[in-house]
Amino acid sequence: MKKFPLFIMLALLIGAVLTSCVDSNSDIDTTWRDANLKFYQEQMQLKDANGNPYYKLIVAPWDANAQVLVHWYNDPAKTAENLSPLYSSTVDVKYRLTMYDGTPKDSSFNLTTQYGDSIFRTKLTTVINGWPIAITKMHIGDSCRVVVPHTQGYGIYDYGNIKGYSTLVFDIKLVGIPYYEAKP
Repeated sequence: MKKFPLFIMLALLIGAVLTSCVDSNSDIDTTWRDANLKFYQEQMQLKDANGNPYYKLIVAPWDANAQVLVHWYNDPAKTAENLSPLYSSTVDVKYRLTMYDGTPKDSSFNLTTQYGDSIFRTKLTTVINGWPIAITKMHIGDSCRVVVPHTQGYGIYDYGNIKGYSTLVFDIKLVGIPYYEAKP
């Protein structure tokens, strides 16, 4: 019997180990994934009554592949002079989270906190990637709908009661910025 060269045996062993560690994603609900991806694409194409894009595509300045869709409910010109948070800011927001199909998942309106009724206080560096992309473009007083693709949300794996590949739909009001720069 011929001897296998050591590097071939090592390569086969490494390949076997890596293959066994990779999740085959066999548990993924492809119908759910496809519906979420389709919803996000449809929202990108959505037009208002005047034929203008309904959402503004916001791309993260730090990653050209990271994007979300934002629709302002208010006139952004009226809040343009208000403070806008930095990536390192701590913000006070009120929000509702629904899935692409309208299923409610979370809401700050269920909270009673020391910061005020329904106020969720968070550092933008500690939440899903989609939030700082959108919220750093908002000004205090803005109310927006933010559509977050799974790549900027919870990714491809389930997170609590949120399935992998979920497109997240947030209605967010930026109430305040208690710590404009990183909290000491």
